[in-house]
Amino acid sequence: MKRTLTTPGAYDEIVARFRSLQPDAARQWGRMSVDGMFCHLHDSYTVALQPDWVDPAKVPWVGRVVVKWIGLYSPLPWMKGTPTMPEVDQDKQGTRPTEFEADRERMLASLHRFATITDFSRCAHPFFGTMTHWEWMRWGWFHADHHLRQFNA
Repeated sequence: MKRTLTTPGAYDEIVARFRSLQPDAARQWGRMSVDGMFCHLHDSYTVALQPDWVDPAKVPWVGRVVVKWIGLYSPLPWMKGTPTMPEVDQDKQGTRPTEFEADRERMLASLHRFATITDFSRCAHPFFGTMTHWEWMRWGWFHADHHLRQFNA
């Protein structure tokens, strides 16, 4: 079964995994600190909810079809070290970490808002283009799981 944020129990499990993280959690790959990851996810979930942020017509065909299928439908985990867009990169234009608990709570609030949205009709993903509600919920779960695995949570 392909898990999403709306799969029974999946949202609560993701939240519990985030709550289990400590400030000194060691990353298994990449350059983000654990609170930097909270900021990255906060920005990612927030940007995803901004209508018309991405023009779906400008998303290349390969992203809308091939990359979306690999990222959302294949059983493979997401690749490690995928480049991060500057808007959601805490070392570039994204939110910078301030205080661990505040960063975690801000991200969890963004995750909750994201998980309760039902209309994504005016939203598009920068790599996957226009997505159904199921696809957004799959992306939301997969993105969280990817970074939780980054910190062994």
